[in-house]
Amino acid sequence: MSHLDARVAELAAKYLPIAKEMLAEAIRIPADYVDRPLDKGGDPLCGLSNHEFPRLDYLRKKIIEIQAVRRPEDVFFDDFGNLVWWVEDPNDGIPSAKKKVIYIDGHTDTVKALRPQWRERVGGVDCYDGLIDQSKVNKEFLKKELGWVPPDSEWKHLLFGRGSADQLGGVVSAAIATKILIELTGEGALKGAIVRSYGTACEEDNDGAGPMYLNREVFPKAGPEVIPDVVILTDGTGCSKRGALGIYRGQRGRMQIEVTVTGKSCHGSMPWEGKNPFEFGGAIVKEAADAYDRRDGFLDDPFLGHGTRTASWARLDTPSDCAVPEKLVFRFDRRLTIGETPEQSVADVERLPAVAAAKKAGLNVEVSVPTYTDASWKGFVLNNPQIYLGWVTPAEHPSITSAVAAYKGVVSPHVDGKIGEGGVLTKEPRVERWVFSTDGVGFPVPKDAIIPGAKGKNWVESGPYKYPAMFGFGPGIEQNTHKIGECLDARELQHCAAFLARFPSIFASAK
Repeated sequence: MSHLDARVAELAAKYLPIAKEMLAEAIRIPADYVDRPLDKGGDPLCGLSNHEFPRLDYLRKKIIEIQAVRRPEDVFFDDFGNLVWWVEDPNDGIPSAKKKVIYIDGHTDTVKALRPQWRERVGGVDCYDGLIDQSKVNKEFLKKELGWVPPDSEWKHLLFGRGSADQLGGVVSAAIATKILIELTGEGALKGAIVRSYGTACEEDNDGAGPMYLNREVFPKAGPEVIPDVVILTDGTGCSKRGALGIYRGQRGRMQIEVTVTGKSCHGSMPWEGKNPFEFGGAIVKEAADAYDRRDGFLDDPFLGHGTRTASWARLDTPSDCAVPEKLVFRFDRRLTIGETPEQSVADVERLPAVAAAKKAGLNVEVSVPTYTDASWKGFVLNNPQIYLGWVTPAEHPSITSAVAAYKGVVSPHVDGKIGEGGVLTKEPRVERWVFSTDGVGFPVPKDAIIPGAKGKNWVESGPYKYPAMFGFGPGIEQNTHKIGECLDARELQHCAAFLARFPSIFASAK
């Protein structure tokens, strides 16, 4: 360990209580709004996509309070609604335009909390208020439901609530990291680096929405002191089998494929008078599932894995439950591995024999990519096709080798787990890939996109796209996310903050 390694690790441990307090409050805040009447400022969707403001406002004020920025004006909301804060060393003698720019990205929305199910199934835990009565916790349910929980003797480290593993812990870790970076500026922690942190909006509903806004509205006009050399995505990088806090250098892309089957409604007692989109649409879903089981139309990549497709949402337009419906609309969640394209994925659905059969029977079948039209909490509408591109950062890229060095410096000396022993903190860094999607899908742009400030920043080029080097490092076990009883081992906050505070100076000096 170097002196700076030791100092970073020391402060990360010192500030763990602050991190736990911030995370618990960020999780709790929607409880103040979800049951309050609308005419008194209530919001039943508080904390979900496009309803993040109360949580973001708390985080902004807390970042100032704990001195995670040098000046209050260094933390603000952009026009999309992302929370932005930044730090650099103003006295390192290096012009800002020559510094390495490190983005730390974490989304601040969650999926629906499902509060009644938490109280019924978990017992003494609330999805917002966390642990209420330890004696009433249904440990057997949690052990069965979640991908990983530590041994009973270590449950005192668990922090429960919706957003604990996905992914408020990453945003809190970034705030602690910038606090440490400011305090250790005189010891070289920020030399040659600018760290810009983002608490993004609307990731759960529209993956990468915050970065998409940056690509459209900020990057084309920004100087090199704003354009990232590397993006650290703080979505959870823990695996229930392989270990916590992995370094993830890639993920598959994803898209929504919408199928609209329009038939003819009639009374259910005489179905021959109508054309049933429910029945013909069901045949399409079944055929699509069978084709996926055969891997018909799907590629497999040795690093990212194979592409997937599953039916994920449906809406039936029908006059009653004793009628032939008028219309069925359903969607496939399609995960795209390397070599797969959105165009081919749509064509694969269009060519299903069940689609042809429905058309032959006189029904109308449309296969399309839906557009995301909801406004952010600030009123910004992206109107983007729901296509989210995958990415891979080469293992030899300086961002990845610097990440490994940072892990070995500030995490490895303080943990003793082994890779493959469950969701433990491992001594050896684990460089792998995500299964799920993150804000990273919002950064790729066409290779010919004009971003003058990106010149010389060693962006990755992949097929027709380019993007800043990216990797993931965040608290939370991937298999615990979106589940009843979601929780986080709070020790991961400490080590994540240490990593995020140590990485910038290592990367800035990398050749």
